[in-house]
Amino acid sequence: MEVLCAGVEPPRLGPPYTAVSLIFSVLLGVWSAQALEMSVGKVPFLEAVNGSTVMLPCTYSSCIGIQNLYFNWQFNENGTMQKVCEAVIASEEVIPHVSIFRERVEFVGKNHNNNISILLWNITFEDGGQYTCFGRNPKEKDKNHSAIFNLIVVDELRVVDNTLTIIIASAVGGAIAVLMGFMLLKNFTLFVISKLEEKNKECLVTSSGIDNTENGLSGSKADSKPTPKKK
Repeated sequence: MEVLCAGVEPPRLGPPYTAVSLIFSVLLGVWSAQALEMSVGKVPFLEAVNGSTVMLPCTYSSCIGIQNLYFNWQFNENGTMQKVCEAVIASEEVIPHVSIFRERVEFVGKNHNNNISILLWNITFEDGGQYTCFGRNPKEKDKNHSAIFNLIVVDELRVVDNTLTIIIASAVGGAIAVLMGFMLLKNFTLFVISKLEEKNKECLVTSSGIDNTENGLSGSKADSKPTPKKK
């Protein structure tokens, strides 16, 4: 006997499964927040003159701490990643022994405050390009993290023409000064007008009082009559 199942919906996950999914998402977010982070600063590039000495910045951070953190610097040479230096940091604030693979490179970070920056001495045009600061923390099951820094080598630094900026700043400053002068003049004018009005009111009150006094005296003199004597 053949049984046909038509219009049967698959079972839906109930509230317990929804709660488990929510907890899993929260735990995943917390784990991501604790992950190792490599940073080359807010400005990930530098323009430097040929023959100068520059620092390539990089720091790491981790909420769960580090243990035998592996890091290296790599240079992208025509699409091929070449190691600049590498080391293993046993723990925070411990100065690592760094292996350097390129000339004119010095490890200056010393792992102080999680700093693993390097210094390039007497740079040439060949040193210009993309550098990657790479890190891997065994506490995070050896997940890879990296940050990219770009070095631009030029003959001379460009002179920025600030004429337009100066003109705009001068115009804005002049407009503000004119507005403040106008407001001061307006307030002074209103102050003078208010004082004149007060003075006029005082004069009117004084004049009115004098008039009333004179009228009262003349009336008393005109109405005064001698008292008749009784016979």
